[in-house]
Amino acid sequence: MKTKVETLKFQAEVQELLGLVIHSLYKQREIFLRELISNASDALDKLRFEALTRPELSPPGASAKIRIEIDREARSLTVADDGIGMDRAELEANLGTIARSGTKEFLARLQAKKAENAPELIGQFGVGFYSSFMVAREVVVETRRAGSDEAWRWSSQGQGEYTIERCDKATHGSRVTLLLRDATEAEDDEQDFLSEWTVQGIVKRYSDFVAYPIEMDVEDEKDGRRTEVLNSMKPLWAKPKDEIERETYDEFYRHLTHDFEAPLEVIHFKAEGTTEYTALLYLPSHRPVDLFEGPEARSRIALYVKRVLIMPDCADLLPAWMRFVRGVVDSADLPLNVSRDVLQSSATVRQIGKRLTKRVLETLTNVLKDDREKYARFWSAFGILLKEGIYVGDDTDGAVAKIALFATTHAPEGTDDSMTTLGEYVARMKPDQKAIYYLAGSDRAALAASPHVEAMKRRGFEVLLFVDPIDEFFVQRMREFEKKPLHAIDRGDLELDSKAEQEARENLERENRDLLTALEEALVAHVKNVRFTARLSGSPAVLVSDAHGLSPHMERVLRAAHQDVKSSKRVLELDPDHPLVQKLIALHRETPRSPLLGEAAELVYGQALLAEGSPVPDGARFAKLIAKWMVGAKE
Repeated sequence: MKTKVETLKFQAEVQELLGLVIHSLYKQREIFLRELISNASDALDKLRFEALTRPELSPPGASAKIRIEIDREARSLTVADDGIGMDRAELEANLGTIARSGTKEFLARLQAKKAENAPELIGQFGVGFYSSFMVAREVVVETRRAGSDEAWRWSSQGQGEYTIERCDKATHGSRVTLLLRDATEAEDDEQDFLSEWTVQGIVKRYSDFVAYPIEMDVEDEKDGRRTEVLNSMKPLWAKPKDEIERETYDEFYRHLTHDFEAPLEVIHFKAEGTTEYTALLYLPSHRPVDLFEGPEARSRIALYVKRVLIMPDCADLLPAWMRFVRGVVDSADLPLNVSRDVLQSSATVRQIGKRLTKRVLETLTNVLKDDREKYARFWSAFGILLKEGIYVGDDTDGAVAKIALFATTHAPEGTDDSMTTLGEYVARMKPDQKAIYYLAGSDRAALAASPHVEAMKRRGFEVLLFVDPIDEFFVQRMREFEKKPLHAIDRGDLELDSKAEQEARENLERENRDLLTALEEALVAHVKNVRFTARLSGSPAVLVSDAHGLSPHMERVLRAAHQDVKSSKRVLELDPDHPLVQKLIALHRETPRSPLLGEAAELVYGQALLAEGSPVPDGARFAKLIAKWMVGAKE
């Protein structure tokens, strides 16, 4: 019976991706071989890992290998493995789609990188397989999943569609065959990927540390054809640090993560004593698109026991808020059949995890000290995760708080943008300053221009601008730094006024109690009360929350997280010296029951909302009132 061939369309984003890959994305076309070898190595690792819990699967043993085959007559290059393989659904999911919610952002960044002439970006998204189309006119994948008796063939010319059909394959694993373009179609500077010497050089350069033998038949003048292992297979982390070049570290990082950009920092050390292990950790230089995706946030450190992979993502080696760290840990003190339950209760694992966390924070502290610009880029990408560590209570010694960066109203001379540590803020505090002041919101520029900042500027007080959604959560945990309390400046208990200022304000409120009461009645659905304040110096009004109430920013964050949060009433504070408030006082004295007072109250309240970045409750009515008062409001 004839095998049914099914033709399917690529996901739309994949078609666009293929166009970028094939025509202009890469300078070094040879990286396709690195990606195929890394995928084969991953397949063997996955089989080893899955076999731990599925006795019916045979783990890859000493005979496990990756094989490269060259056929000059057919102009084909094949990378084969006897790893986990794929079933039909996995074949379609892995090679026909990019199953990531960040695909659109990914493509936008690719286009941006292309414009900057800095194309090595694609690997971080796990789609390096598509780099095969840079050199191939057609790619054919034959695969059979371990434990299945069905084999499948996937093929495509990279023109927007692909085919899937059944095929014959005696063993599990995958064969990826690239039918290379004819010499007349190849790029002028394209290497001869059918040359044994070329392939040997690429493998040695990019994949020498792969844990499985990479075999290829080569021509030998003495023995004729013979099979040669192209890589040393010695784990990089097992080598002495002084024998490893930075370029070699970077290549292993790319192999491990499929990220084409070099890491920010490398942490490589061997622990000896009661617990012996070797750790090779990497701090990425940028945030992967999928960092916040997936059902579970956890550490992504691979655990080896005596150079045998036990767990590709060991959640117990680092806290979830350090999930940006990538790398491997190889222990000599754990059993080869270690289970997840054993890991969770293991004192050895807890000790390793504590040491790894400390080393990562020490490294970041040194980067902050030695290269502020480099650290600022790192913090921009991963600072939100480190602040997560403060929020969950892991920063008991304050190590994370000391390296946290925050936007601030303090800008060095000649700049309009600045980030500061809490230690630097405290060092700049005024002698009479009682607290570390901050304001939380979603937009830095809006916060810097907020009426709440006016009183701070007048007194020469610096304000931290909290713009990450997690900021108001972690500050509930870290209420002080170096015995200085953190205080939100949009709270009613700010207590900046002197005793004389407070007495003058109270006297003015007594004199104008009827006006304040009229305004409160007009805004009864929105505010708790209306009062005068000395905290403003340019804006007519501002809204403040209770000392322990939710800020409007926190309310928006909680609603975005689908929490049922009711809007809380706040206090409307007026600057009695502002011309607009002076007119309100005069209007009330002339006509105490004027209906214009109610409209004026709505306008002042709306202006206070807009100034802090909040929406007005009824935009249409607010716009009509503005138009009415611009042409001259009349009763």
